[in-house]
Parts: sequence; structure tokens; C-alpha cells
Amino acid sequence: MQQNRTLLQKGTLFLKGIAMGAANKVPGVSGGTVSFVLGFYEELIASFQKINSKALKLLLKGDLKQFYRHINGAFLGLVMGGSVFSYFSISLVLDYFLVHYELYVWSWFFGMILGSIFYIGRSFGDWNTKNIISLILGITIGIGISFLTPDKENDNLWFVFLCGIIGVSGMTLPGLSGSFILILLGNYVLLLVDAVNVFLSVLTDMLSGNFSAFKDAVKVKYLKIIFVFTGGSLFGLVSISHVLGYVLKRWNQIVISVIIGFISGSLGIVWPWKKTIFLKEKGTFVLDVKQHKIVENYERFIPDFSMTETWFAIFYITLGLVLILILDFYGRKKEV
Repeated sequence: MQQNRTLLQKGTLFLKGIAMGAANKVPGVSGGTVSFVLGFYEELIASFQKINSKALKLLLKGDLKQFYRHINGAFLGLVMGGSVFSYFSISLVLDYFLVHYELYVWSWFFGMILGSIFYIGRSFGDWNTKNIISLILGITIGIGISFLTPDKENDNLWFVFLCGIIGVSGMTLPGLSGSFILILLGNYVLLLVDAVNVFLSVLTDMLSGNFSAFKDAVKVKYLKIIFVFTGGSLFGLVSISHVLGYVLKRWNQIVISVIIGFISGSLGIVWPWKKTIFLKEKGTFVLDVKQHKIVENYERFIPDFSMTETWFAIFYITLGLVLILILDFYGRKKEV
């Protein structure tokens, strides 16, 4: 599994990690789908599965070189490094665009999810009775979840750890968006916007020699949250990869059928034309310049085609769809 890569291949792998991290941040989009299309999904899962009892023994023995080789550390370092870099850069950009161009952002998301459904469905095999039933089950679950009321924000550290496990699921499960589930759990803004931005602010201050953040109770609270969330994410990566390897090996088509149904049924959550109903205003620390609100529900409506912004939204839906089709085309060329 360990591969000797050229400098160009390493740089490309890092960029792929950035793409995967960006997709994981987007509600409704799965980083696992990106890794699948870009051709490194199998190596990713296999590498995570290598973090096992043998790896732990090597680590405890202090044999770091063999540990690094055993878990395919060169590969994981590039992919995860790109993904982490993406999280701390995309979060700032995404935050800005969601505030100022919300309709167009959701339109782009919607188009990418449509493309993801096509991508996963295109390579599917036999639609027998079991697979059709699994598809219907997935659609039913997806529709049910998409109309759930997002929960209130919860900063309990045990719950944050659980959110880390769930939030990282999109990296290992093609079609399942961890950030989408975090919206339903009420912690999307807390974990993927507020905590990330505070961490970036503190890190910037530390690099300039300013350590006053550790005397600020609010910043310390968010630092605890981001580290617990990261711990949950690491635990989730390893545990889900082991379970996924077992499940996909035995019930591959049934699982893929459920995933296709799930993302089809959950399109309602990213329907671009919706009025957001807020439970209350919530002043949260985001570099001391913003306030976020807790989403209570969505009121969806049919767009007015006489409005220019509707056609711009349709353009962004098409753009998102075309982006996935390009990735699909790239993936097929790699297979030839």
C-alpha cells in the first residue's frame, strides 16, 4: 500500500485533500464522494483501517518509523493536511458567502448533490428487489430527516465529541454529509464556524507572540470545544473505517442503495428557495464581528421565475451539477 510518489504527485494529493475537506464543510455534500471520484477513496479507507492494535503496539514500543510506514503515514499526512488546511480557510470564505449570497450558495450545493446522485447511481449494478427496497428505505429516511427541526446548540463536551464522530462520517461514507447532520444536531455553526474561527484567531495571535487568549474565558471555552471535536473526529475516522470495510465487503450494493436513496430524499434540506425561521438571536464569538442565529425551521417555496435572481440561482445549480459531472468524467478517464 505504501507508494513512492513524486513531488508533483504529492502536491496533487494535497490539493485533493483540500477538495475533500471543502466538501466535508459544505452541508449536504460528502467528502467521501470527492475522494471516490478523485481516485483515492480505497487507499484512504485502507490506511485508516491500518490504525489498529498492531499500530498501537508499534507506537507504544516507540518504533515511530515502522508505525509511520504501517499506517501509510506519507499518504495520510498529505490528504489530512490538505483537509485540515481547507477547514481553516474554507470556513472563513463559506461564512462570508452564506451571509451575503445565501440563495446562490444553496443553489450551488443543490446542483452538486444532484450531480452526486447521478455519479453514484451511474456505476451501480443490478437493481434487484433487495436493492430497490433499500433505495426506498433510504429515500424515506432522507425525506424524514430533511423535514426535521434542527435542534438547539449544545456545547456539552460529550455531545461535542459525538458530533466529531458524526461530522467526520462524510469523509468515509460517500453520499453522507456529516455537516448536514451537524445542522440537524444544532451544532454546525458552533463547531464548523465559530470554534474554527476562534482557533484561527488564537493561532494567529500566538504566532505574533500574543498569548493573552488563554486568559480569555470565552476563547478558552472554544479552544476546548475544537480540541474535543477533533478528538471525536479522529476516533470516528478510525472506527467508521473499520465498520465500513466490514459492511461494504458483505452488503455492498444494499449499502450503496441506501446511500443513493438517502441523499435523494434529503435534497429538501438544501432546497435553495426557503425562508429561514429563527428561534432566537444568539450572540456568538466570531472574531468579535458577527452574530449567528439558531435555525428553528425552514419554510420552502416555489421560486418566482420572473425574478432575475431566480435565474442566477438556476445558473449556480447548473454550475454545481456540471462540476460533479467533470469530476465524474475525470474519474472515468483514470479508470481507462
